[in-house]
Amino acid sequence: MSFVSEFNELPLETLRERSLSATANNVSEGLATSRARLADFAALISPAASEWLESMCHRSQALTQQRFGKVIRLFAPLYLSNECINNCKYCGFSRDNPILRVTLTVEEVLREARALKQQGFRNILLVAGEHPKFVSTNYLVDCVRALHAEIPSISLEVGPMETGDYRALAQAGGEGLVVYQETYQRAVYAEMHTSGPKRDFEWRMETPERAYAAGFRRLGIGALFGLADWRYEALSVAAHAEFLLRNCWKAQLTISLPRLRPCAGEFEPLTRMSDRDLVQLVCAFRLVFPDVGLVLSTREPAKLRDGLIPLGITLMSAGSHTEPGGYTGAGKEHLHQTVRGRIVDLGASEWATAKSEAHATGQFDIADERSPQEVADRIRRLGYEPVWKDWDAALTA
Repeated sequence: MSFVSEFNELPLETLRERSLSATANNVSEGLATSRARLADFAALISPAASEWLESMCHRSQALTQQRFGKVIRLFAPLYLSNECINNCKYCGFSRDNPILRVTLTVEEVLREARALKQQGFRNILLVAGEHPKFVSTNYLVDCVRALHAEIPSISLEVGPMETGDYRALAQAGGEGLVVYQETYQRAVYAEMHTSGPKRDFEWRMETPERAYAAGFRRLGIGALFGLADWRYEALSVAAHAEFLLRNCWKAQLTISLPRLRPCAGEFEPLTRMSDRDLVQLVCAFRLVFPDVGLVLSTREPAKLRDGLIPLGITLMSAGSHTEPGGYTGAGKEHLHQTVRGRIVDLGASEWATAKSEAHATGQFDIADERSPQEVADRIRRLGYEPVWKDWDAALTA
């Protein structure tokens, strides 16, 4: 049975209401149990649990150090392409946004990866919009194969694929697959995704299972906070995590906690999740899922990221660029617009006039603009060790 079948039977709205009405006694019981359930998780993300936040932080910190030690794994996203056939209201890559687009060649991808390697990274996340014409399975396989000899840990965040396509990527050297459901609220999902294959809610939801069947050893899930009620989303992610831990137990699981950031199209978040809410959610995930990795990106400002390091985060991005060619300027000479799947030369437009200074449009604006070295130095000053690599290709030889 896939998670879709289980998800359809979950009383998520009831759990959300239970969270909103939770009492101090419910929170106390949730903190005391050794085998937490969704009902306990609901109590830990409740308004009532906010009064227990200091205690939750201490417990979360101790549990994280017990399970993971005092280390923070670092990674960098490498954007391959900002071409996309989907219209997603909240995304800078959305098909109808009149942005500057480019798909890097394999050689340009290798150039970007080597620049990241020089900064220390050995853990890279390949990201691309969903457009089979520009970002085919063969192209992705070629990218992974080219990088595998130099980058020990390669993960992908691309459009959902068939199991056979994922198997080809795993055999080429891909080890991790990250896919956000974006929102687990069906009505909001339909409203946000107006055209393209991404409209298929259930196909996307089953993606981690197909990747696992294909041989990926790391799976990453998450919701994009700012589209629907954050407690509903958090409960859905928790339920999804429970399912994957039961059914995809040979893979390591990570949960990402992204909040919406400004992007092309100027979409405004539909709901609000405060910094305090985010802190509480990090602690709740750690207390209920002690062995799951928790990921924090450069979407969040430096001060908040530093504060969250001791509380449960185990994996962070640093020095990120969300546009193809962001690290070396690769692909600048190929900038264009795309209309109905066809490349349109910039011609005599104002962009073409300033082409020498232009760059591909990013997916969203980052908030933490520190260099990777600055982030690593800060991690050390907080008493933790930055880890650039924890896997070697020789182990899969």
